[in-house]
Amino acid sequence: MDTLRAMRAFVRAVELGTLSAAAREQGLSQPALSKIVAALEKDMGVRLLERSTIRVVPTEQGKRFYERATRVLEEYAEAVADARDQTETPAGLLRVNAPVALGQFRLNALILEFLHAHPGIQVELILNDRFVDLVEEGVDVALRLGGGLPPNAIARKAATSPRYLVAAPAYLAARGKPRTPDDLAGHEYVRFAWLAAGATLELRRGAASATVQTQGRYRVNNALAIRETLAMGAGIGLCPAWLVQDLLASGELLRVLPAWNASPQEAFLIYPSRRYQSLRARLLIQFLADRLGQLPGMQAPTAP
Repeated sequence: MDTLRAMRAFVRAVELGTLSAAAREQGLSQPALSKIVAALEKDMGVRLLERSTIRVVPTEQGKRFYERATRVLEEYAEAVADARDQTETPAGLLRVNAPVALGQFRLNALILEFLHAHPGIQVELILNDRFVDLVEEGVDVALRLGGGLPPNAIARKAATSPRYLVAAPAYLAARGKPRTPDDLAGHEYVRFAWLAAGATLELRRGAASATVQTQGRYRVNNALAIRETLAMGAGIGLCPAWLVQDLLASGELLRVLPAWNASPQEAFLIYPSRRYQSLRARLLIQFLADRLGQLPGMQAPTAP
């Protein structure tokens, strides 16, 4: 029996929750992978998985073995990488996840630049606005904007982006420019769909702060659509600078209450909390960490 192969099959079955998913990932049939895990159980003399028609769940012995097997596989991969040292050539597939708007508007060009520099690497860029399970979905690197960060993963702050209140000149000409934060309550406020109607807005000007109750008839679940909506004169919105920097420069959008800002948006690179990473993943993480802070409307994070 190929013990390392059997351990990998068992570990991925636990992480993915089904033998069929683990089999697909490893290019095997489900019966073939099931036989590999069964041989491992026979060799150890313990039952590692409880099987049902839907999922597999580790037994108590399986949970303990999973923790140790994961460390063994990581140590082995790290030892192989160390033995290869500088002779390793970056190659293989990277699965990258990012929010739709940032991925389409900014990240896509960076990924193409990275691919040009590393012809042996392939990238599968998956754009969605939900928080993915890195292990379950086989994601090597994820880019997240603010919000809660997943447990059991490593998060590296890569950039920040100030957030501005903006509106189109035509809207401000028709409705008037707010002079104070309280004036915002009388304006159409375009916001993300997952924010409740009448959501409060927290603003700061130096040491001063203001909490405003907003109202608006239009909510959108996509940042690029909000950008377009605001440029069309639908109302006032709070946007990160990376999303609207070019429209501000061209005059298609104007700052509203420019002395007031919301807390900046933070961009994090997230990857599974394992000690060993492939060379291709390490290269991409460092590339994005170096370049994200240089994008228009982004800033490199300040040192702690």
